[in-house]
Amino acid sequence: MKKHSLQNFFRTLGPGLLFASTAIGVSHLVQSTRAGADYGFTLLWAIILANVLKFPFFEYGSRYASATGESLIDGYKKMGRLYLYAYALITLATMFFVSAAVGAVTAGFMHQLFGLEGILDLKSTTIILFASCLLILYFGRYKALDRLIKVIGTVLLLSTIIAVISTLWRGPAQSEFKFFDSQFFDLQSPAFPFLIALMGWMPTAVDLSAWNSLWTIARKKESGYDAPLKETLREFNFGYWLSALLSPCFMILGAYLIFGTDKSLPTGSAAFAGGIIDLYSESIGEWSRLIISAAAFSIMFGTSIGVFDGYSRATTRIITLVRDQEVAQEETRSQSYRWILILVGLGSLLIIFQFGNSLRALVDLATAISFVVAPFIAIINFRLVLKLPKAARPSLALRGLSYVGIIFLSGFTLIYLYSLWP
Repeated sequence: MKKHSLQNFFRTLGPGLLFASTAIGVSHLVQSTRAGADYGFTLLWAIILANVLKFPFFEYGSRYASATGESLIDGYKKMGRLYLYAYALITLATMFFVSAAVGAVTAGFMHQLFGLEGILDLKSTTIILFASCLLILYFGRYKALDRLIKVIGTVLLLSTIIAVISTLWRGPAQSEFKFFDSQFFDLQSPAFPFLIALMGWMPTAVDLSAWNSLWTIARKKESGYDAPLKETLREFNFGYWLSALLSPCFMILGAYLIFGTDKSLPTGSAAFAGGIIDLYSESIGEWSRLIISAAAFSIMFGTSIGVFDGYSRATTRIITLVRDQEVAQEETRSQSYRWILILVGLGSLLIIFQFGNSLRALVDLATAISFVVAPFIAIINFRLVLKLPKAARPSLALRGLSYVGIIFLSGFTLIYLYSLWP
């Protein structure tokens, strides 16, 4: 990459990394590790397929924002108010569960890092965490965290790679692995709902693609640099495929260190966080425990803030468009954004307290909801980019991948809904 191109890449760097940090959160630390620990490598195919076949619909968020200067949410309204209302309904149906799931995992890591066991209960830790996230966003300090997350993400990336290499070097606890198991296609098996939950947030929920379009616009305003479409997509692709490559790494840790042994990952958020940290320290060495704890909590903290910001930013934009108001895309300073931010925080806390300490149930519910709405979002995102000027439309190969992705998401969603039928 030439020096000039490298400078422009760093000027556009932001939305793709925010996406990666959001993805690495629950889908990687929780779901990929669980998949490896419980099933070995029999779900590796599902992780690969989900990452590859969902890619176009996330890429279209950056593509549409770069080509039009508007968010995907604006595009939904241009397709017809019915689409805007449908997206609003999806946002309302998912935002409390998704924010709660991410917040519960983050609170667990916070509890472990600061040694709060015996000092505070987990509910108190969760309240402190949520208050911290809301205050950072309420007073507009997200830019500082955006910069910090690049450093933290690098630490987690390097520590994950070191842990995986060390684990591969030591060898697996279980000598035999399968790469396919028919139980995942048995609708009566408990393995099938987990398959749906795993793919629901791998790498993350498809309806979050609108956030990437909002972040792309915000980054443009912050940097003052109107990046060409090619540079915008290059930055997003970097973040997306980085997160995609990391997902099997967490599966390897779970498969090599837990699968086939008498060990298991706890269900409670604090205990689960401790189990994840144990995996790293067992691979790298006990000396790394504090570093890993800090890195894991920090990336999850960034994920929590990203989720709170994304839902609040998207909901604010929805309200603006429903009211037919002409307001700039960057609306994080508005009172509407701040009130919605508080609402998301309080609603998510209620969900967490309702589920108590059952982290797995909360995460599986949130991911299943995300999977069910994925085909609708995929279809309308695809329709939107096909209406762009010819130079900005996706390539023939990407269009072909989109059709395959829509069939894949729709097929599994119909099978899942059928499995719920009494």
